[in-house]
Amino acid sequence: MVLQLSATARRRLHLHLRTFINARIKWVRDPYLDAAVEREKNLKSLHSLKNLILSHPSQSLPLSAISPLKPHLSLPTTAHKFIQSYPFIFKIFLPPNKTNPFPHVKLTPKALSIHCDELLHLNMSRYRRDLAQRLAKLLMIARGGRLPLHLIDTLTYDLGLPHDYLLTLLPEFPDYFQICDLGFRDSNGEIVFGLGLVNWRDDLALSEMEKKRDCDLNGTQIKYSMNLPRGFDLQKRVEEWVEQRWQNLPYISPYENAFHLSPNSDHAERWMVGVIHELLSLMVTKKTERENVFRFGEFLGIGQVRMKKALVHFPGIFYVSNKIRTQTVVLREAYRKKLMTEKHPLMAIRNRYISLMELVLRRGRPVRGAAVRRRERGRTCLRVVSNKEDWNRWRRSDDDD
Repeated sequence: MVLQLSATARRRLHLHLRTFINARIKWVRDPYLDAAVEREKNLKSLHSLKNLILSHPSQSLPLSAISPLKPHLSLPTTAHKFIQSYPFIFKIFLPPNKTNPFPHVKLTPKALSIHCDELLHLNMSRYRRDLAQRLAKLLMIARGGRLPLHLIDTLTYDLGLPHDYLLTLLPEFPDYFQICDLGFRDSNGEIVFGLGLVNWRDDLALSEMEKKRDCDLNGTQIKYSMNLPRGFDLQKRVEEWVEQRWQNLPYISPYENAFHLSPNSDHAERWMVGVIHELLSLMVTKKTERENVFRFGEFLGIGQVRMKKALVHFPGIFYVSNKIRTQTVVLREAYRKKLMTEKHPLMAIRNRYISLMELVLRRGRPVRGAAVRRRERGRTCLRVVSNKEDWNRWRRSDDDD
């Protein structure tokens, strides 16, 4: 007896199929994207420290008050060493008031000037509208249009949110956002508050992939851009599966409810890839720490194992960098070598901070730290060559004896 399935039943069965080729996909280093990640090393920590100092009425803080906050600021070393590493950003001084003879920290005039320009940019109505829309889109991807505040806080810097967005941004958009009780408690028994959408916004429920298709007059099927690095040898059967099978699956928007799909099906993985792609697209630099991706996925009900597989199976879409003491997920299509194809306006400000961070003092003059390191490496190489030549001369004289 042959069991005949109806067309509807075949479509439902198709949504639960898993056809991924069981092959090992190796990680290959991308030096260009690693350089893009490493260029912003310590920038986030510096930004947090800068905001902390300027939040004080005197725009300075005792060094002793900063030191205990090392974990909160994610400083890679002691506060004193970190501050000394960036002499063109921070200045250690003794206040003129002799009743308080302890070292204090303030911003240099150049750093303060960049901060003022940053505030002007953050207060532009066009930027604030864009920021509110990107934050709303993030909530629209989330389950029920709500996210815990502590989860949003981990993405504040990557989204380009002001550190005090709860007080300075949200009141400006009462038709977008509301603070809400998420209905559960944390491990300490405290109520977990979140940020929620006031109303669903159909005008924002268009993913970056759908926008690209709309711009392409001949575009019908949504296919992801695959940008494998040089030297990456993807197995032919995996490449064929991606191009001939997976890329031709129907596109499921990250703003759609896809929880009716079987968790281990090709369609579910394609939807997960769309969620990660859209999440990275909302970020200023189109990248974020891998842990942020996992936390976001866990709140959506997607296990860490499934999220990790989505990153591993599609190295042409995502790159995971191991630089700067963490793992960073980068959206490949947003970069051409180590430069962003479309630079966010806020990056112009951040690049000015990076330029000051790269300066060090040598004989009282500012020089690029990279140039100093290159010269030191050159001297080291010369010493090694010199020592090798001395050793060869000694060996020849020993043979003559």
